[in-house]
Amino acid sequence: MTSTPRRAHLALPAAAAALALSGAVLAAAPAQASGETPVPPRPAATEQPTASQAELLRRIQGSGAAIEGDTATTPGARPNATPSAEAPSRTVDPKIIGGKDATISEAPWMVQLHYSDDKGTKDTSDDEGYFCGGTLVAPTKVLTAAHCVYGLDWKANGAVLAGTAQLPDGADLHGGRAAGVWRQWVNPTYRPSTIAGGDLAVLTLTEALPYKTLQPTSSGDTASYANGTPATVYGWGRTSSTSDDISPTLRKATVPMRSDATCTAYWGSDFVPGQMACAGNPAAGQDAGTVSPCNGDSGGPLVVNGRIAGVVSWGVEDCVATGAYGVYAKTRSYAGEVNARIDDTDLDFDGLADLFVRTRGGQAYEYYSLGNRWPYLGNRAELGDWSGLGLVRQADLDRDFRQDYLYRTADGVLYVLAFNGDDRYESVRVGAGWNAMKDIRVPGDLTGDALPDLVAQAKDGVLWLYPGKGDGLFGSRVRIGGGWSPYTITGKGDYDRDGRSDLLARDGAGVLWLYPGTGKASPALGSRIRIGSGWNAYNALATAGDVTGDGRSDLLARDASGVLWLYKGTGTGTAPFATRTKVGSGWGAFDILG
Repeated sequence: MTSTPRRAHLALPAAAAALALSGAVLAAAPAQASGETPVPPRPAATEQPTASQAELLRRIQGSGAAIEGDTATTPGARPNATPSAEAPSRTVDPKIIGGKDATISEAPWMVQLHYSDDKGTKDTSDDEGYFCGGTLVAPTKVLTAAHCVYGLDWKANGAVLAGTAQLPDGADLHGGRAAGVWRQWVNPTYRPSTIAGGDLAVLTLTEALPYKTLQPTSSGDTASYANGTPATVYGWGRTSSTSDDISPTLRKATVPMRSDATCTAYWGSDFVPGQMACAGNPAAGQDAGTVSPCNGDSGGPLVVNGRIAGVVSWGVEDCVATGAYGVYAKTRSYAGEVNARIDDTDLDFDGLADLFVRTRGGQAYEYYSLGNRWPYLGNRAELGDWSGLGLVRQADLDRDFRQDYLYRTADGVLYVLAFNGDDRYESVRVGAGWNAMKDIRVPGDLTGDALPDLVAQAKDGVLWLYPGKGDGLFGSRVRIGGGWSPYTITGKGDYDRDGRSDLLARDGAGVLWLYPGTGKASPALGSRIRIGSGWNAYNALATAGDVTGDGRSDLLARDASGVLWLYKGTGTGTAPFATRTKVGSGWGAFDILG
């Protein structure tokens, strides 16, 4: 693989590929016991990309041909420059020299990103092929580098290959499984000209993959970045500075973390503390004595203590220049933004959190977000008659990127309405006795295992945590605490931007509190933080997640006159919401909101 600069004309237009409906309009909800309130099926109102396995294979083979012909490069690469002692320059060409083979069983979350675009012409001179690494952070989510995604249309031209440690050999995927890309998110603060601002991106796949996932570290993790802490980097990149060939098998290398001061001393202003991390011993100037990522490793993980502490971002040309260190995007600094993309509460698959509502007459709707523009909630889809239910909550309980509905019938039975993986939504019985609960919420992952959990507020004031199993069901409950009777609980997502889901609660005096998540089952919540008073002016609080699409969880509140207000998330624990913005009036028609 050569380190040729990326062509200047690579800014691609939005995909124009034809789309097909993801499923048929559904008939009656299945398999509910006689006498229980039926729940109407949810219509498949979403269009899904139709990349066949044959098409995905073509893209993988196109990427492979570019690699074989030394015409592939890392997306986002800059022209080569020679490092100087005064201000070392570098190419964004990352990178494992001095490592050893790794098996897919020890790194089942590693995936290959293949990109191939023939521009629709027979002329092969304008063909583009790229290769990067990535990490499966949820069954349908891949964390990679922003420079692997920026300016490219991965939905139209990309493929993700998982479940194998080997690069493809023609049509032989070596037991791996290919998936298409549904949508892509690039960290909005990323700056391609300098690779600063957080070199991170998330791809949402067209299907859930059955492999173990690996999670980014939290914003509170400082220990992983301490000087000398052992870290492991994975990838298929170059194994020698004298050859452009990338490795046909997955490689790994153990490298020590290095302080910001060490990296700044070598890289100068190119290295941005807080946004970047670096690791490794100083390169030796040759392959012997150098352990470093290299070209082709871009987007792969730097793993510390079982979490992703960094994503391979950039380094020097040929990877072995004397004294150089490998540079990684620092995931700790962007935990809130990344996790908002992993658990995005999205009903229409556009990457924005949407809202479920029901009228007092039983008519249910989905309201779809407009992003960060007024009135924030736009078109709605009619779901039919949802009368007879006392509670409805939305969440992706099985992490298949389709939102599920958790609902409770009049006789206290709790169900999950979820996509069956084929052609319809089906109801699965969670259990009986849930009428003992005053309220039920699905705030996100409170236990730190990347699976959404359930919080139930009992009528006797005890708050319970039910850890999610990732299949729509829940494990044995854990007692959070007592005395919660005066509180109205709500919350969806990470309000203090530390990478952990939180809970909101309004007390009897109208004071709203933030209970930060700890990332473990016990204690699940940390010391509360006072948000402010006067919240008893609202008769409904709705938390769908990140409505505006800025990576911060928002809050919707309805007042007594039926006006709905949006409190945009700030990502700050002490003041998690900005000044409210009016969404509109007439929302008093709904008895279930969010």
